Amino acid sequence: MKRRDFIKKTAGATLASTTALVFGNLNTLFAMQNPPEGETYDMVAVMNGEPELMFDKAIASMGGMETFVKKGQTVVVKPNIGWDTNVARAANTNPKLVKRIIEQCYNAGASEVYVFDYTCDEWTKCYTNSEIEPMAKEAGAKVITGNSEKYYRPVTIPDGVSLKEAKVHELILDTDVFINVPILKHHSSADLSIAMKNLMGVIWDRRFWHRNDLHQCIADFTTYCQPDLNVIDAYRVMMQNGPRGVSESDVVTYKTQILATNIVAADAAAAKVFGSDPIDIPYIAKASEMGVGTYDLSKLNINRIKL
Repeated sequence: MKRRDFIKKTAGATLASTTALVFGNLNTLFAMQNPPEGETYDMVAVMNGEPELMFDKAIASMGGMETFVKKGQTVVVKPNIGWDTNVARAANTNPKLVKRIIEQCYNAGASEVYVFDYTCDEWTKCYTNSEIEPMAKEAGAKVITGNSEKYYRPVTIPDGVSLKEAKVHELILDTDVFINVPILKHHSSADLSIAMKNLMGVIWDRRFWHRNDLHQCIADFTTYCQPDLNVIDAYRVMMQNGPRGVSESDVVTYKTQILATNIVAADAAAAKVFGSDPIDIPYIAKASEMGVGTYDLSKLNINRIKL
């Protein structure tokens, strides 16, 4: 049975059953053996902590933020801020995580940190009610709108199959470092919304993607745009009714975070956390086939941290 059909068929199942499924997959991921100490990690998966502490532990094991951000560089931190909902609904990235990433960037010597998203709901309400704008500003970031076409410039996608060109936000094109900070959640059209799907918030014409094989377009864009670091927020996870959600009953709290440089590997690990086989998510499989990365986690050095 395809994942999309499975989701539709089981949408009425109790959240307790869903929770058992998810934690079973989570425990399997974290039960795998860590590589020897001293090796360079391709990925870090951390669980059982608050967002700030989990990020501090994870980024330290990847060599610190200084591995990614050098003194004087400009950084764009791109969360999911797409929806006018509160933090508990888990439609948007956890604001505490966003704030801590910004703080770490400045500690590493960043000259400027920018935060933006092209939202689905009215952008000022999304920025405020998600709590991301006030927390980002408190950490010293410049918060920019993504909801004006004047900020986007045309680019070509040479290796795209369905997507041959796109208009991309100037911050993605002009800043030195791109940190992608999605939240893991169910999505009615894309099956899951994670790191690759979060890149739809940096392009202007999303309707084209939905009309022209959404999964292929998601994969196509990753051949052009690959973040320097992907930080997946799985502190609270929307298990159904995504991407906006209906109520807090859609959400499971299981305090997990995944960091990886490769966007396909990051999404593969997050898919497993959700309870899905990565190969059943078409855009993950397509991006892997196109050589963007691998969904085979056995090929990666993964540091698993339990707090």
